Amino acid sequence: MSEPRYGIWIPVYGNCGVMNHPLEPRDASYSRAKSLMQLAEKCGFTTTLIAQHIINPRNQELDQLETWTAAAALAEATHSIEIIAAVKPLLFHPAVLAKMALGIDAISDGRFAINLVSAWFRPEMEKPGIDFLPHDERYRYSDEWIRVVKALWSGEKVNFHGDYFQINDLKFSPPPIAKPHPRIYVGGESEPAQELAAKEAHTFFLNGRPIEVIRETIAQVTKKTKFRAQPLGFAMSAFVIARPTDEEAEAEYQNLRAMVLAQDDRSELLKGVDSEVVMFKNMAEYPGVGSNGGTAAGLVGSYETVANRIAEFTKVGVGTFMLQFQPFATEMERFSAEIMPRVRALIAIRNSQWANAPLR
Repeated sequence: MSEPRYGIWIPVYGNCGVMNHPLEPRDASYSRAKSLMQLAEKCGFTTTLIAQHIINPRNQELDQLETWTAAAALAEATHSIEIIAAVKPLLFHPAVLAKMALGIDAISDGRFAINLVSAWFRPEMEKPGIDFLPHDERYRYSDEWIRVVKALWSGEKVNFHGDYFQINDLKFSPPPIAKPHPRIYVGGESEPAQELAAKEAHTFFLNGRPIEVIRETIAQVTKKTKFRAQPLGFAMSAFVIARPTDEEAEAEYQNLRAMVLAQDDRSELLKGVDSEVVMFKNMAEYPGVGSNGGTAAGLVGSYETVANRIAEFTKVGVGTFMLQFQPFATEMERFSAEIMPRVRALIAIRNSQWANAPLR
């Protein structure tokens, strides 16, 4: 069993937990994103996710970092970390996006990837007059969209004639540095999302959940991958609260949760959510701190507790942890110093036990 990869969510909305924390004012600027990314590299994190919205879904009056311009700049400002930019296919023609991605792939020397998200926030489509397709049709659109993108990344001349796109004798040069092309992550919790991931993704993004739910979901999605040449990877989002003791971590969780309840009115966000989106139906079962499952994964506790839970998640198939913190910089450094070494030691012990186990 190999050690997991760790990544961070860039706080494109301003913050990942409490929007206005006493030690962390809301800040959705590029300069903050760059500072956090550069610190993440120093702390041993190997990937990052930049979510995509053109308006802030938590409050449409607040600042929102633009994903693709930030990704290009961060590719220049960093040296080793993978940069995953989310993309909603309804916002970009696949030929335009494929060429943009090749540009960032070149700037980053092959460290760039995309996270395909088929959209859930109606206002950012409806306000600019973009047709917001029904839920299942969005996934059919995304399926054709990503096939066009991958074909254009091949370096060959593309002729593609589908229900949504008509591509004639189009070839992009130079081809990608990442081989065979930039990684493709897919997010979503519905059956069409799982089918799309099983068919087209390198890695499927899971929202944080208790381990028994994650185990069941990974098993369910893995059954859909029998025709793949390479196994599908799994990444999970989680908000981490780690302290020397479980009691201290629980106290901090209660502190953050109280601030979330006092500050964060999500009524406008929820009014803008497509009622067919499975993610928000599932997230309602796990109120807590953070987005995309947040603290539902249970990475709240002592250093030993959190390390053991991460090790358990790796056993059921999670290979990448995309993490949120608050205050972000100080808690990310704490995670690097206290949790990463403990997980490494746990996995080394497990591997040694397996290596020395008698054959049966």
